[in-house]
This record gives sequence, structure tokens and C-alpha cells, in this order.
Amino acid sequence: MNHSATYILASQRRVFSHFLHRRRQPSIPGTWKRWLSGAPFEWSYVSTPSSEPLLGLSIGQVVDRAERRFGDREAVVSVHQAVRRTFSQVKEESDLVAAGFLAAGLEPGDRLGIWGPNSYEWYLTQFAAAKAGLILVNINPAYRPNELEYCLNKVGVKGIVCDEKFKTSDYYKMLCAVAPELPSSAPGDLSSSAVPYLKKVFMCSQEKLSGTFRFQDLYGAGESSHRKRVDELSSKIQFDSACNIQFTSGTTGLPKGAVLSHHMLVNNAYSIGGRTEYQKKPHRICISVPLYHCFGCIGGTLCGMLYGATSVLPSAGFDPEAIVKTLESEKITSCYGTPTMFVDILNAYRKNPTDLSAISTGIMAGAPCPQELVMAVMNDLKMKDFLVMYGMTETSPVTFQCFPSDPPEVRSSTIGYPGDHIEVKVKVDESGAIVRAGEAGELLVRGYCNFLGYWDDPGKTREIVTEDRWLRTGDLALIQPDGYGRIIGASRTWSSARREHLPGGGRELLHGSPGRDRGGSHYYQKFSCNFLPITLENLLRTQVFGVPDARMGEEVATWIRKAEDSSLSDAELREWCKGKIAHYKVPRYVLFKDEFPRTVTGKIQKFKMRELTIEELNLKT
Repeated sequence: MNHSATYILASQRRVFSHFLHRRRQPSIPGTWKRWLSGAPFEWSYVSTPSSEPLLGLSIGQVVDRAERRFGDREAVVSVHQAVRRTFSQVKEESDLVAAGFLAAGLEPGDRLGIWGPNSYEWYLTQFAAAKAGLILVNINPAYRPNELEYCLNKVGVKGIVCDEKFKTSDYYKMLCAVAPELPSSAPGDLSSSAVPYLKKVFMCSQEKLSGTFRFQDLYGAGESSHRKRVDELSSKIQFDSACNIQFTSGTTGLPKGAVLSHHMLVNNAYSIGGRTEYQKKPHRICISVPLYHCFGCIGGTLCGMLYGATSVLPSAGFDPEAIVKTLESEKITSCYGTPTMFVDILNAYRKNPTDLSAISTGIMAGAPCPQELVMAVMNDLKMKDFLVMYGMTETSPVTFQCFPSDPPEVRSSTIGYPGDHIEVKVKVDESGAIVRAGEAGELLVRGYCNFLGYWDDPGKTREIVTEDRWLRTGDLALIQPDGYGRIIGASRTWSSARREHLPGGGRELLHGSPGRDRGGSHYYQKFSCNFLPITLENLLRTQVFGVPDARMGEEVATWIRKAEDSSLSDAELREWCKGKIAHYKVPRYVLFKDEFPRTVTGKIQKFKMRELTIEELNLKT
């Protein structure tokens, strides 16, 4: 987007005014002095001052702070469970459940997995685990037994909180498939050869299942000594300590555990809420996104805890009709979603319009945000202050976000301005040379938000974090002269550089999705490319890539070369995948091919495969 000098000056003054209004110090940072002069950014480097210092709080202390500040205000509403709790009640119950975890034998620093859809139990576990000094491990509720086993062993999960069932997922049955010893074990004393670290299973079920604790029994499990220890931990837990592990893509396609601290999450959530202006009035946030994802549990529930906003869970899983009803019944003021989710929410609203008089804002993130969709959300869903934000798990997660005061065309065409206390730059090559403003290159981030590293994997950590602490996003971006960012695609420089040093060919993700998401769900090409040939003997070669889709933004396509005597069909392949890999990893389009396009040196050309598939299937770009 081309900007005139007048627009650049206006946008810079707008951002400055936002910060100056909130500043406690009379001095004006040098960056803002330059902005007042009207000088645009010449180079693609932005360092963001802030009106407020970083918060030195653990997540447990944030819960205590919310109880003092917001008390009887509703903290959480789980519509599908008919559960309502105030901030005072959440404080009390999180203390009790934290004491219950300690009474069950978990110790500060232990990893506690959470596996299930959105629920009050998920919400409460997030804060109880932090109060007990545990490291919460977010596990995708769509994972199947083999994926669960990998995650449990990768980070040494000692305890796990599970839903009983959700849709076609029977979590207890899948746990027993991973650890057949569970039904015959005493609760809290599991000993399994497949998952040797896992000892304690807490099931969110009415009936007590063999070998497990009931989650509801945690409320009364802790004795006075355990409750006293929870109180003591409030001052002992350091905010730089690890508190969360979230799985993200790996160079071989297997997920890596990104380790995040209290300090990172608390301040990132605080920045998100401040930029969304949650401090101006009490808000009610419809959290349509999954809590296992950083969008839901950091931008949603933790942000709500900091600003006294009510976290509203409309349904266990994504349900656009339930969301539209909830927007009216719960007087929602802010709604979250990925682009794909908002497509479905818009369609559901147009079929059955409801009263949206309370709503004013919301956030879209998790995948590329088409300009037409952003404008439709602003206009049709009455979210006049609607924002787009950008980030990745390794940056806690948000690094760019718009302001409500930005013109609609800016909020719909950029990823916004860098967040508080963050540095960003765009470099052009391995020398690290910064490009001029408006030129494309690889986006790098530095600041409090950068993760602690991949769990027990310093080698992989060094591949993404440079010696001078810049985190390589792998995304091709540009920074405009006004400091706002735009994502162009995946960085070729980043990918090619890593292919020279890494087994498996570096990071391979869906084309055109800023390297990360299909409809907001993480998808690992390399995993599927390896998974299918290894487990299906009649496949000689597979290649997986993304093709455009009006609803999802991008869909999964695969080219397969079969053995000569193979009779494998598209339907048989899909049926075989069911129950073995998460549903979003199953390819939408399967094409059987005898040859793959290659370069003269023999390298497969995925961009040509993508072009040929779009043409063959008559897909709209």
C-alpha cells in the first residue's frame, strides 16, 4: 500500500497520542520525538516504547490481583455447561485445585498436560497449575493416540487433565490405548512402558474411571498444609520461570515444545488487552477459538483476568450457530476468531440475525486475514473497532496489532503496529542487513516476548534464535514507512538457509499461509509426507502442499505415487487416516500421479505441483 507523507505523519501522531495519553513519565522517548517531526521510517527497524513498564507478576499473582480489583464481577461463563464464576470464586477454586494437585503428588516444575475441548475445567486448570508452580502442557484435543504419546514423552508429562469424551474422541479410551496399564493401576500410580513419565490422570467425568482421579475431587483433596503451600508459592514462584509448553512445528514435521514463562504470557496478554482498549470499560469476550491454542488461553482468558473482562465460552468446540446466539444472550462486546471461523460466524448470522447492540470490537488472527473478510466483520457484525493481530507461539504470541483508532483500510490491509516493548526488523540475507522501509525480507523479533527455547532441544532453539537474541519468524514481511507491517509469505532465505544445515529439508508448511496455518490449525507438511509412506507400504512417494480455499484460506492437497500393483483409492486413503492422525491433517485433495515436476538437479518443485493442481481442479486463487 502506498502512503503519502501526510498519511504517514497522521498515523504516527495517532500512535503517539495513544501512548502519551497513558504515560506516567513526562519525558518523551526519542523515537516519538522523531515521529512528531513527521519523519517516516527509512529502514525496516522499529523499537516500540510504551506508556507503562512491564509487569513483574506471575500468573498466580494475576489471579489474586483480579480478585482484589474485580471481585464479584463475572470472570468466566461456560454457556454449554451452564457455569458462571466471579473473579472471587475463580481465585478460591483455583487455590483449592492447586492444593489438590500438590496433594496428588505433583511438585512445582512438573509438567501437567491438559487435553480436551473448551470448558470451565480447562479454564480453571490453567490458573490452578500456575498457582501450584506446574508447567501446563497444552495438548491439541484433536490428537490421536500416537500424537498424544509423542507429546507426553517429548516433555515428560507427569500428570494429565482430560475430558471424558468430545464428539468422536473418547479420551479415556485413547489413554488406555497408549497406556494399557491404566485400568489396573491405582489412581496416581500409573507405571507404563510406553509413557514412563506419566503417573497421574485426572478425568473430567461424573463417574470414577479405573486408574484415575476425578477432577471434581481435587477441590477437597488438599489439606491445610497443601493450601498453605499454595499461599507460600505465590511469592516464591519467579515470573521468569517456565509456566507453559505449547507444541509448534518442527523441521522434521514433529512438533517441538515451545517453553513460555509467566513474564512473557502476562505481559503479552496485557499488551493485547491494552491495544484493544479493554481498560476503558468492562468487556465480555466471546472466546470462539480453542483454549489449547495461545490465542485462546493468552489473548483470551489471561487477558480477561488482567483487565477484568468476562471470558465467555459459547461451546465446547467451534459452533457458529451457538456463537451467534451467545453474542446476543451474553451481551458480548468482543469476539475472537480465525478468518475461517469468522466466515462461518458471518454465514450463521446472516441466516439468523441476532441483537448485536452490545458488541463493538473483536480480534482476528491465526491465519492470513483477507481484507474483504475483515471489512465484512466490521460492517455486518457491527464490530467497528475490530482488530487484526499477528504473531507466533514462540513470541508468546502477539508481536503486531492494530489500534481501534486506525482507519478501517489500515486495519483490514496490515497486521498493525509492533506491540509494546518489542523490537522488529526485516533483513534481506544471511548477513543480517536491514532492508529499507517498504522492502520485503525476513521478519525478526526481539524482546520480552521471545520464548525460553524448545524443551530439551538447544540445537533446535539455536536454529531459530540468533546469537544476538533475534528470533527468526520465517515469514516474508515488509515494514511500511509508518511502521505498520504486512506479511507477504514464507521467507525463502530462511528456508533455504536452514535446509543447508538441517536433516529433513527445513521447515515445510503450507504455501501462502504465512508459514503456519490452515484455517487456524497448525499443519505440518513434513509430518504427513513422512507419515503416509512409512505407514502405507503401497505408496512410493508423497508430497503435501497448500492450495487456495475460499473458506479455509488454504486446504491440504497431496500428490501420491503408488506402487505399480497398488489399487489404493482416494476413499481408502481417507478411511485409513481416520483415527490415526488429527482430522485437520487429512488431505482435502488427493491426486495420484506417476511423475512429479523436478528441477534439472532432481529437486521436486512444489510450486509447480500447486499451480498444476489449481488448474486441474479449477480452484480460485
